[in-house]
Amino acid sequence: MNFLSHFYFDRADTNCYHILGIVLPDLLKNADKTIVLHPEKLHYHNEKVNSIIKGWNKHLEVDRYFHSSDFFLTHSHELKKLLTPVIAGSPVKPFFLGHIALELILDNLLITTNKITAHDFYVHLNGCDHEVIQEFLTFAGLKDSSKFFRFFDGFKRDGYLHTYSETPKIAYALKRICMRVWKDPFTDEHEAAINDAVVKYREHIYDSFMQIFDTINSQLSPN
Repeated sequence: MNFLSHFYFDRADTNCYHILGIVLPDLLKNADKTIVLHPEKLHYHNEKVNSIIKGWNKHLEVDRYFHSSDFFLTHSHELKKLLTPVIAGSPVKPFFLGHIALELILDNLLITTNKITAHDFYVHLNGCDHEVIQEFLTFAGLKDSSKFFRFFDGFKRDGYLHTYSETPKIAYALKRICMRVWKDPFTDEHEAAINDAVVKYREHIYDSFMQIFDTINSQLSPN
């Protein structure tokens, strides 16, 4: 799941470090795909750091349920089939695109149906002190955190997730994600066709998308 979908499950939590933890695995991956940390079983004397670890574990649990769900398997496959002819000539793998497109559609639907707001999400991230985050990263084994903090500060400053409320921007968000792997993933024609396909599929799952959040909620471990 993407950032805002993870946030949905803990949207009522007031602990900014827990909220950071539930998205930190993806933030680190986006900052530098070579960063690999496994703090899942660690325990620390600072409760703020422990809150990040608990959030991290929640992220792993949610992703585990999501990626093994019939909802994910069905809809990512359908999107793959829908997008395969649309991106003919592109180096992007259709399975990858179907996977990411589904996650972005879910984020968009959560915002546009007023289940969450991107504003609340960013308020939590902005409430976290760098010193505490650094303490966690050092404890988890990251030797150089400079690249992460450059990305994290830019991520907060840009507020890019606000654009997920604009359905036509989903195709552009997909392009940005694919550009981390492929230099020139899509032509303008690809992007326009992807947008049409994504908008169509969003309407297809509009009335049923909450089932995956309800299903995962019923499976999550008690806090």
